[in-house]
Amino acid sequence: MGLKLIKEPVKELYKKKLGYRWRRFRKCIKKCQDPEKYQSIVNELCQLLSLEESGYLKIYYGDESGFSLDPCIPYGWQPKDQYIKIAPKKSQRLNVFGLFSKDNHLQAYSTTGTICADLVIAFLDDFSETITQKTVVVLDNATIHHSDEFKDKIQEWEQKDLYIFFLPTYSPHLNLIETLWRMIKYRWLKAQDYLDFNTLTDAVENIITDIGKNLKINFGENKYFTEYKLSII
Repeated sequence: MGLKLIKEPVKELYKKKLGYRWRRFRKCIKKCQDPEKYQSIVNELCQLLSLEESGYLKIYYGDESGFSLDPCIPYGWQPKDQYIKIAPKKSQRLNVFGLFSKDNHLQAYSTTGTICADLVIAFLDDFSETITQKTVVVLDNATIHHSDEFKDKIQEWEQKDLYIFFLPTYSPHLNLIETLWRMIKYRWLKAQDYLDFNTLTDAVENIITDIGKNLKINFGENKYFTEYKLSII
């Protein structure tokens, strides 16, 4: 007996009856994590968050991001029955290394070149001269954050009350600056900002300057912080 082909509309109806819904697939990296190591590092982060709340130290979340004329704008106000079309273009890339705190203070450094270990070290050297209290910089496990040159600087920074804390691997959701990058790329940059590279650069720099003033992110309802507080309790 041969196989019977089920017509597409029938298949869709059958799946709906089983409770299936048409949704986009989501990337999941949780299976790549080491559960014990992940929980151990998160517990340490909880303690740091508790110390920050008590005013003992300040936490900044560090990361690199890039901006080019290949836009990330998914939605925007458009006239009815018309579509605003943005053509992606090859261009230079504005790379930004940022240090971002929960209270929306951003220290940012930009370059059109590649952000390498030496540049990150230079940025953190500069940042270490601006801090006024014990400060922790939370970083992911990018290769440039684990270079020999970077490791050699850690003790020197600690002598200036600047400490490096590495997140668990495969845990971008724990780095608050990732939320900032998404806000810039998906909400604060506008279609007209992609006219050319100079226009884009000016727009990004204006946004960075305005963060903490007119542009703020409310982390009060951030579920990860809620989880941290529950863990501390």
